[in-house]
Amino acid sequence: MREVDVAIIGAGPTGLFAAYYAGFRGLSVAVVDALPEPGGQVTAMYPEKVIYDVAGFPSIKGRELVANLVEQAAAFAPEYRLGVRAEKLSYLDERPVLSLADGARLHCGAVLVTGGLGSFTPRPLPAADAFTGTGVVYFVPHLADLAGQDVLIVGGGDSAFDWALALQSLARSVTLVHRRERFRAHAATVERVRALPVRIIVNAELTRLTGDGAVTGAEIAVRGGAPELVPADTVVAALGFTADLGPLAEWGIALDRRHILVDSTMATNLPRVFAAGDITEYKGKVRLIATGFGEAATAVNNAAVTIDPAAHLFPGHSSDNG
Repeated sequence: MREVDVAIIGAGPTGLFAAYYAGFRGLSVAVVDALPEPGGQVTAMYPEKVIYDVAGFPSIKGRELVANLVEQAAAFAPEYRLGVRAEKLSYLDERPVLSLADGARLHCGAVLVTGGLGSFTPRPLPAADAFTGTGVVYFVPHLADLAGQDVLIVGGGDSAFDWALALQSLARSVTLVHRRERFRAHAATVERVRALPVRIIVNAELTRLTGDGAVTGAEIAVRGGAPELVPADTVVAALGFTADLGPLAEWGIALDRRHILVDSTMATNLPRVFAAGDITEYKGKVRLIATGFGEAATAVNNAAVTIDPAAHLFPGHSSDNG
């Protein structure tokens, strides 16, 4: 069983900043996330989307924000346990024991839940069920991997149009297929994509993938028309995600629907368990990345005092410590 001061569940922006701040406070940190890369929802759903409301950055892409947060936390060498889910919470010697899906256990001074929407999984692409090869992805961690390819994007929301916008200059061709004529994406983004050499097929569905071992094409059924075979090396299924709290809902943690109730110290009803970011709920809650950063600092400082009652709640300013 691994000993660690703070186990952070969720490697989104709030969790990454909490990892930095806990390190700044001299605490050892393990960051756990079911996704294979840090960044949470930002990395999975809109890595190329420009964010305008992070203090100090007039504008910054989601991917760049995540990279900066990882670099900031790296000064204190947090331990990352990615691609593994936090399953159970128990207590030993009045301290939390976090059991992970891979069998590992973390004996913690405190647990900080920063899981955003909770664990979320992509909605499946029905046409991919019968296809056993490769070439179907639900998000694109590295845009360069699709350079020079024929890319087919399925969906009509913000993610679908963000991928089209980001990939158009890299891919050989980009085709976007949506089952309806109207899109859920932001109107300005839709117009930007329409102005690019991106083929948009509406009132249509992907019905079959072709290829032996890897995708080479996709059959598109257009309502009222004949099926068409579209070249595709990669299919990006941007159909959205379903989110739930997963095993966290079984821990006995106080909830308001899918959100964790916290007090002004970001403490939950469970001993030594704190929460911060979009997953939390309290009167006047505003769900912004900027809000999550402040909540992370509040949670870590209060966790530090819980772990060591002799510690000061306020550690001083980082500029004083160089």
